[in-house]
Amino acid sequence: MTQQKLMDYTHIPVLSEEVISLAVSCANTVKDRPFKIIDGTLGCAGHSSMLLEKIPGSLLLGIDRDPDALKRSQEKLAPYAERVTLAEGEYASMKNITEEKDYGKADFILLDIGVSSPQIDDPERGFSFRNNGPLDMRMDQQSAKTASVVLNTYPEKDLCRIFRDYGELKEASLLAKKICQKREKEKFSTTKDFALLCEEVLKHNVRKAAPPSPTLCFQALRIEVNDELTQLKKGLEESVKLLNPGGCLAVISFHSLEDRIVKNFFQDMAVKCKCPPSFPVCICKWKPLLENITKKPVTAGEKELEKNPRAACAKLRAAVRTDFSVNE
Repeated sequence: MTQQKLMDYTHIPVLSEEVISLAVSCANTVKDRPFKIIDGTLGCAGHSSMLLEKIPGSLLLGIDRDPDALKRSQEKLAPYAERVTLAEGEYASMKNITEEKDYGKADFILLDIGVSSPQIDDPERGFSFRNNGPLDMRMDQQSAKTASVVLNTYPEKDLCRIFRDYGELKEASLLAKKICQKREKEKFSTTKDFALLCEEVLKHNVRKAAPPSPTLCFQALRIEVNDELTQLKKGLEESVKLLNPGGCLAVISFHSLEDRIVKNFFQDMAVKCKCPPSFPVCICKWKPLLENITKKPVTAGEKELEKNPRAACAKLRAAVRTDFSVNE
């Protein structure tokens, strides 16, 4: 991407007030040392720049696997350069990155899962069916797996699994069959090619207030290309290990699959005993690693939705690290 394109993007971070409120509350408990933040999905640094502004003296480790995102964020974070460390990589590998950067543990970790606005809006990246472009969808453009590779080479049964599990589509089997039939005649090469087929297969399943037909199909394909759900599961595990006692993990997700993983993980880390229900007394010696502070996900209010309609799907969950270390 050209330098001009990098500079042209404007980005509105979702649920920013809620994220800042969580971080500031956490920062108020940290004395006599800098408050340390890890943004595992730095993107355009919208959240991180606000956190650095609102919490004087705080330090930031910003991670992203998209080199373009790191370039944008470097410009955004220039006023705080002395307090910022940037790293290219996957948030699922946070522990290795913190060791390489000699950053240590954090007091606040933010994971804003999904695709950033610049990625969606750039036709060259191939994330959106609204702008015709190459079937790419890679967050890390060094990866060999593109959306085109998936559509043109995966067996029908694997395509069905992707659209069933990641898109939650009832028509997954039919869509997979149609993809295989079409690619025998002509390979998929553009987002328009795939979007038209999605619309054809799903045209009889248009529900009131439902997203446009290709939306869930593109979501499923993107998740497969970037292995997003595996990344999320590993990232959550890494985050707990990297939090200081009393530190907060905040996760913003944008669809039910992600939110379910976060919800279940928080619940699992917050239980007080992992013994089978039939056991009369606890023998597991498990101690909760997290205290869930959002029983229900936080969503955007009317004012935010007026300014940023893309916040409509955002859900924020947060948990605080306990001081137990017996399980680690």
